Amino acid sequence: MKSEMYDDRIIRLTDDSGNVFTGRACTFSAEYGMHEYGREESGIQINGYTVFESETDNIEILSGMNVIRAEQTWQQAGAYYVRIQAMARKHHITLRQEFDEHDSPETKYLVITENDFPIATARLFALNDTDVMIGRVVVLPEYRHLGIGTMVVTECELWAEELGFSRSVVESRDNKVGFYDRLGYEVCGEAVQGDTFTCIRMRKEL
Repeated sequence: MKSEMYDDRIIRLTDDSGNVFTGRACTFSAEYGMHEYGREESGIQINGYTVFESETDNIEILSGMNVIRAEQTWQQAGAYYVRIQAMARKHHITLRQEFDEHDSPETKYLVITENDFPIATARLFALNDTDVMIGRVVVLPEYRHLGIGTMVVTECELWAEELGFSRSVVESRDNKVGFYDRLGYEVCGEAVQGDTFTCIRMRKEL
């Protein structure tokens, strides 16, 4: 596995069990595999998962996919577009409900694009000096089940660490708790019925 080909590139990896991972790749050598996992084999770390070379069925470099830390209006418009198309329309959520007091000038937005078209998003805002809320994690329906949601959360966590936060918090819909559990989040609050969904607070040390 040639590190110069995949390192820090956005890839789509399918393992031999049919699981699909999409995200930024970090390859490792057989020596590292032996040292860290007791297995003398190279592989790839992607979104917190480790896939060894012998477990890899296919890897595709997604040269048209980009991660944008949206700072300009035209970039933030991509975040709004995904949220309106994939959440507001689907679940009959009003714009006033979807865009709440946390969509402020201080809020940070992450947008995933494919060939310059927005396909996924999330927002980040501070809860206090140490905790950051990652919310409104949304992927367009036609791009789901490809590991993109996991990539969005992972990229948000990386950004949060760079901003100096030590813990990330999410308010998961009750039917998405398993998704966040697999990403290392733990339930830290009771279920709360909001305007649109029943949500459960979860957190993770970064």
